[in-house]
Amino acid sequence: MTTINQDRLIQHFIDLVKIDSESRNEKAIAETLAEQLGKIGFQVSKLPVPADISNGFNIYAKLPGKLDGSVLLSSHMDTVTPGNGIEPVINDGIISSKGDTILGGDDKSGIAAIMEAVRCILANDVPHKTIELAFTVYEEGGLHGSKNFDMSYVESEQAIVLDSGGAIGTIITVAPGQQNLKINITGKPAHAGLAPEEGINALTVAADAISQMKLSRIDSETTANIGVVKGGQATNIVMPELYVEAEARSLDDDKLAAQVDHMISTFNAAAEKHGAEINIESTRAYDAYRINDNDPHVAAIKAAFEANGVEPKTQPTGGGSDANIFNGKGLKTVNLSTGMAKVHTTEEYIKITDMVAITEFMYTYLTK
Repeated sequence: MTTINQDRLIQHFIDLVKIDSESRNEKAIAETLAEQLGKIGFQVSKLPVPADISNGFNIYAKLPGKLDGSVLLSSHMDTVTPGNGIEPVINDGIISSKGDTILGGDDKSGIAAIMEAVRCILANDVPHKTIELAFTVYEEGGLHGSKNFDMSYVESEQAIVLDSGGAIGTIITVAPGQQNLKINITGKPAHAGLAPEEGINALTVAADAISQMKLSRIDSETTANIGVVKGGQATNIVMPELYVEAEARSLDDDKLAAQVDHMISTFNAAAEKHGAEINIESTRAYDAYRINDNDPHVAAIKAAFEANGVEPKTQPTGGGSDANIFNGKGLKTVNLSTGMAKVHTTEEYIKITDMVAITEFMYTYLTK
């Protein structure tokens, strides 16, 4: 086991979470990281993204190594809300926010771990693999940074995303695909007191459809959810329009297609039954990925954990990450836990021992 500079690791993490970087406002953190990476010795490229995605940029950075092999390491720079004015607090070896914001361990713990591991490797003058970095904008709420990442820079054929929770040693080798549905139901307005029978209530159409729809947990690999409903103007008007947003996810592409077809056909049938018009926009958010447990990339990661006395464990997840996008672009990618916990809530926290352990893993993996 190598000696990670724990104080520097934690101080860097705290400095990073204090930089406001809610999704689409990543300019400040991107500029900071680009400068820091340059000082460490990386060749840094600021990769532009469409202006409606971020005021910042994706970062690609490369540090050529003397050992055989090359790997892309990735974390995202943005946070969910409420993520401005974060004040980190350390109690009994646990870092949290003071309670009115998230912490931002998702995903700045990954960034801090990668950079501390590299700093220690260089300080000890240890031979290492060629290291490529992809730090992305606007991961939360759509994986937009990775979708817009210029892959022409990337030479590695495999990647590690540090953006999961759970015990250190958790390797996400299976993740779902997700389909998003945007549904506009157009009924017919009428006075609710004078002539309700002349109207077509868009909510009635939606309720009829949803009551017949398989939702929530479909099976061990598949889920579906209605998440947004907007409509209505007043109680004395038969609701003329309703907007619904839904999603379906599955680890199995055929099951995902079947669930989406079921949801669309159920909405269409209800609209036809009630004489309403309906428009459904169906878009793929990201594809599923599945990497074999005995794949050489997974085996090398397991070996590095085991060398550090950590028991590795491959497992599936129900969530999407930049790993889905990179796999979809032909880069074999797994997602590892940094120990982040209760993410996307004001109770988010991370243990210092976990941050040190994932940093030590990175050191071992990059120098083996």
